[in-house]
Amino acid sequence: MTGRRTRAGAADGANRWTVLVVLCVSLLLVALDATVLHVAVPAVTEDLRPSAVQLLWIVDAYPLVCASLLILFGTLGDRVGRRRVLLIGYGLFGAASAAAAFAAGPEMLIGARALLGIGGAMIMPATLSILRAVFPDRRERAVAIGAWTAVAAVGAAIGPVLGGFLVENFRWGSVFLINVPLVLVLVPVARWLLPESKGGADGPWDVLGALMAAAGVLGVVFGVKRIGAGEALFGPETLAPLVVGLLLLVLFVRRQERRAHPLIDMRMFSRPTFTTAVGCIVLAMLALVGLELIAVQYLQLVLGLSPLATGLRLLPLTFAAITAGVTGSCALRRIGPRRMVSQGFALTAAAVLCLVTMGDHDRPWLLTVAFVLLGFGLQATLFGAYESMLSDAPADRAGGAAAIGETAYQLGAGMGIALLGSVMNAAYGPALATVPGVPAAASDQASNSLGEAYQVAGHLGGPAGETLRTAARGAFVHGLHVTLVVSAALLLCGALAALRLPRVMECGAADEPVTQASAPAGETAAKASVPAQAPPRLRRAPAEAAGSGRAAR
Repeated sequence: MTGRRTRAGAADGANRWTVLVVLCVSLLLVALDATVLHVAVPAVTEDLRPSAVQLLWIVDAYPLVCASLLILFGTLGDRVGRRRVLLIGYGLFGAASAAAAFAAGPEMLIGARALLGIGGAMIMPATLSILRAVFPDRRERAVAIGAWTAVAAVGAAIGPVLGGFLVENFRWGSVFLINVPLVLVLVPVARWLLPESKGGADGPWDVLGALMAAAGVLGVVFGVKRIGAGEALFGPETLAPLVVGLLLLVLFVRRQERRAHPLIDMRMFSRPTFTTAVGCIVLAMLALVGLELIAVQYLQLVLGLSPLATGLRLLPLTFAAITAGVTGSCALRRIGPRRMVSQGFALTAAAVLCLVTMGDHDRPWLLTVAFVLLGFGLQATLFGAYESMLSDAPADRAGGAAAIGETAYQLGAGMGIALLGSVMNAAYGPALATVPGVPAAASDQASNSLGEAYQVAGHLGGPAGETLRTAARGAFVHGLHVTLVVSAALLLCGALAALRLPRVMECGAADEPVTQASAPAGETAAKASVPAQAPPRLRRAPAEAAGSGRAAR
């Protein structure tokens, strides 16, 4: 009884902020693992000798599995308990990290990365849905989401820095081994501090629907990643998973619309705020991940920086993101979701256009200013979009809403690599079609990527090699400029789309979860009702407040 009372009170008073710390550390664990491997790929290749296909799966197994299972585990948490799913996710993540760190071959590493994806899919939506339950007041929730989104940005940004340091000083397996002590601390702390909560538990859990969603998202993300890797859009290995994935998602949506107790309430997408916020998350991640990938290539291959130095150059983006997350709740109250997200997109577009002035030579001050604007603008955009999406969704559907947001995050990341990578390749390749003094075969091989061009130039040697190297560097910078302009145009489209969000942040009533496992049933039902003086948009009839949460607010 004592333990139960302690956890029940964890969401009250100052303890809410202790819970937020645990949730943020949980998210940091997942965000770090998404990028920390990137700088270790050369060391992994040298040690394990994977084939090209195996190397692709070593890198992609984690994000593919994680993205495909977010809806499954997000909605499962609403049924069986979000804290329970989170704790199981910790265990899987720790075990998979240890297996990956000591992998003796490519197959074992691929399997461990896939298991990491399962653990990550359990952790990510659980942290956001628990946050929704612990912070019923929208003002406090805005502060919490600001911290949550800032930690996500920090984890993604310091991953390459930490990975570069570990690879330079230890075996490549250390990039996974750092997760184990974090998990060993998180499991007992989360079990003691985090309150258990559930959503609407009416009717059976739709297992078939969950599997359809998982397979559909997997097909779409896999197809998008194939396009980003340079595969033809209408090739069988790209088109087949895309078509099958989209078909399964269409069937999933129709199934949810027919069911009395759906996994995801599709009526949420009839709400302009929810749908617009999800779209803004996709656009913001599309720009962020694609730009980060190209920026890393520019810093390493054009400016010649080491992986560690490259990570350090990206730190201004991280610090700006932290600042935007910390100040986001205050800004949201002052200017409202519409202006915050729209202006965040516009600021990011301005930062991207500043980067168009980059050339063959290092301009550290320009890069620093652009990265600061980029980090602040994108973080403000993501913060406003996540806060609007989560606040507009019914409290008893928090797990499903969080899963949708995280799936949008992953889809945006995959689409960013595919779209901006394709634009980059289209601008880079033709510039190397004919290089004076260089054999046609060498030019054709060099047109695949800048890294490959450097290898070909090294084999040629002499004036021809130097000519090819210079031409390839110039072609890459030209492609970078074209890609940045396209990215800026997409960001401005996001700024226009954000005009559908509400003008003001309405905070008339605390929006309590419908089912709180650690609270008595009578107390929960009382909290679910909204005071009569609440603004009309936040008022719900008692039947709606106690029901499945389908009715729009």
